[in-house]
Amino acid sequence: MVMDFLLPSPPKSWSADKTSAFHAKITAPTNATIQPAGRHFLAHARRHIHSRTFSEDEKVTSEAEAAAKSAAGSEQDDTDLGDEPEDPAMLRRDPKDWKDQDQYAVLGLSALRYKATEDQIRRAHRRKVLRHHPDKKAAHGGLHDDGFFKCIQKAFETLMDPVKRRQWDSVDPSVSDAVPNAKSKSDFYKMYGPVFERESRFSNTQPVPQLGNAESAQEAVEGFYDFWYKFDSWRTFEWMDKEDGEGHDSRDDKRYFEKKNKAERAKLKKEDNARLREIVDQALSLDPRIKIFKEQANKHRNAKKREKEEAEKKAAEEATAAAAAAEASRIATEEADKKGREDNKKNKELLKRAVRKEKKNLKALINNNNYFLPAGQVAGPVEVEKQLELLDALLDGAKGLDQLEAVRQALEDGVKSGNIAEVFKAEVAKRSA
Repeated sequence: MVMDFLLPSPPKSWSADKTSAFHAKITAPTNATIQPAGRHFLAHARRHIHSRTFSEDEKVTSEAEAAAKSAAGSEQDDTDLGDEPEDPAMLRRDPKDWKDQDQYAVLGLSALRYKATEDQIRRAHRRKVLRHHPDKKAAHGGLHDDGFFKCIQKAFETLMDPVKRRQWDSVDPSVSDAVPNAKSKSDFYKMYGPVFERESRFSNTQPVPQLGNAESAQEAVEGFYDFWYKFDSWRTFEWMDKEDGEGHDSRDDKRYFEKKNKAERAKLKKEDNARLREIVDQALSLDPRIKIFKEQANKHRNAKKREKEEAEKKAAEEATAAAAAAEASRIATEEADKKGREDNKKNKELLKRAVRKEKKNLKALINNNNYFLPAGQVAGPVEVEKQLELLDALLDGAKGLDQLEAVRQALEDGVKSGNIAEVFKAEVAKRSA
């Protein structure tokens, strides 16, 4: 082989005759305790503890490093999760008691709680895993303690399961179920608004109408209370179920505990419905808008009542006036009829008198004029009787006062003209035809 470079020249102390050189004496041996250390030892311990091969351990560590890099890259996106301090007592919690732990606090979501989205839960879980993963602790020289890590996994499983999350949210002790104090002097909207917002999370119907403010329309307020009085709640109390601590597997024992838990859930549900009804009743009784609406309704009702009373009064007055007018008209008509009858009677009486007078005048006229016999003829009894009969016939034929007056006038003219006998005969013939 030919090497295309020059070797350095040997030092001056080198000699081709000598195969070794003495520099100094070796120190005396001593006993010392040696502790294993370093990343290679930690890797060996990690593989031994987890019973991993080199390839398996390399895969796990590379995944952890990739997750750490991903978390570092997305750290700025987790600002909405906050930076909640971890309670030392919570870190020492026994994972066997996971059901009693605060599921949101374990993931650092105490501030968000039931408002946390699935994405926020995932990101919070990833952050906690990167911080408390047993392998990462071991890689940094910590003890292999996966207790809190198991608590993290249980919290994540609970909150990512919609059914289990509802069960936990239903009994979350960190969210108050308190009924506001009805005697409190606090602002109504500030006191009851958050309460109804809190209770809204249990509604099967979404979105849920909220309390509003003093400017809310009457229709919106009435719709709000109508919704809450018909509130359909999904709140459940399975999380509070008592488990068989003795571990009996018999079917009878399981049925007993199931029946007991079902009865307890029904009791808690009934109490919760009564609590919510108390809140709604209390809010309705204290709502200043309801008082205003009632006053407005009373004013409107009283105004309508007054209008009705005034209309009835006016109608009654008009009816009274109409009745009075009708009565006056009736009386006037009766009086007019009575006066007419009296006038007719009077006229008839006058007419009768006038007729009698005319007849009397005619009789006097015939008596005074020789019973209307021709001049020179003596009026004997027979002639007188005959002439009177003719006069009666004339009077009977003369209808009414006008004709009697006409007869009298004609006879008077006959007397004046001297031909009374002819005029009398002519009138008798004319009136009795």
